[in-house]
Amino acid sequence: MLSGALFLFLFAVGNSARAQDREDEIVANLAGGRVIVHVAKDEIIFAAIDQPVEPNSIPPRVAGVDPTHIAVLFGASEWRIPADPKPIRLDRNFQRLGGREARDDPAPGEAEPDLELIGTAFLEKLRPLVGQLHHKVDFSSDLPVFAMVIIGYAPGDYGPEVWVVEYHMEQQEVATRGEEYWQTRLLRPHFTQLYPPEKHAPRTLVESRFPAGMKGPTLEEMIKSNDPRISSVLQNGRYEKVLENLRAGSAQKAAPVDSVEFMRAAVPVLAGNSSYVIGTMEEQRGLNWVVPPSEPVEKAQEDKNRPPDAPTLRRPIKP
Repeated sequence: MLSGALFLFLFAVGNSARAQDREDEIVANLAGGRVIVHVAKDEIIFAAIDQPVEPNSIPPRVAGVDPTHIAVLFGASEWRIPADPKPIRLDRNFQRLGGREARDDPAPGEAEPDLELIGTAFLEKLRPLVGQLHHKVDFSSDLPVFAMVIIGYAPGDYGPEVWVVEYHMEQQEVATRGEEYWQTRLLRPHFTQLYPPEKHAPRTLVESRFPAGMKGPTLEEMIKSNDPRISSVLQNGRYEKVLENLRAGSAQKAAPVDSVEFMRAAVPVLAGNSSYVIGTMEEQRGLNWVVPPSEPVEKAQEDKNRPPDAPTLRRPIKP
């Protein structure tokens, strides 16, 4: 359920431009929905469910951002200029960036340097598009215009990780002669780590939604409360051990094959009539589809200027 402020914001970005007569006014098509991540033994299983936020919504799209990470894109991930029939999609033509100097310690709201590079790459793609919004958009400054969930494996022995990256914008009115004109600026991304949890914390399913205020129980909550909508489809004995691991906070011990089948059974219940995808990530094999999207996912393009033996930018994990 959208809050009033968020509803106005989403429709202002997507529809306010349509109400204007300017031929060059840019329009954002928005993706809404939820991502569910199950980090099982030696494999990550994820699902993305489409939950439209406007009549012309696009589904959450998956982008390959490097060999060991994918990103599920929400919010303004597609833009259109009336003069160009071809949409500008943030999940297309993603370029892996080369090396930069690493920081000793990430600041609050930031991530490890190699993930910061991914965030910066999307920032550079999105910034000139947001900069073309010159009408006033009614939105709360704490609501992101674009967000993504990064899923994958960190270098070394760090293991599986899940991050939410949010991009906010701010506007300032510029004095003009008789016409309202606003400058729109995209701010640097804010990172929130969802997985792994703190040491000794239970390891359960991870779920993220866009918009964040979307109502309804999470899959984790439905399992713990024995919600009849989900318990009726999980009565198969094959899921017994997976459910036992989830309830015990040891999801990382669940068998990957059974965990995939568990997600195949549970996700359609949550999705209802909405479209969804299910995929797996393995550290050595990368992305594999269980329920694929209707169109192929592009892999990240390698930076041709990056030496093949270039070191990772992630700082060493301290013991």
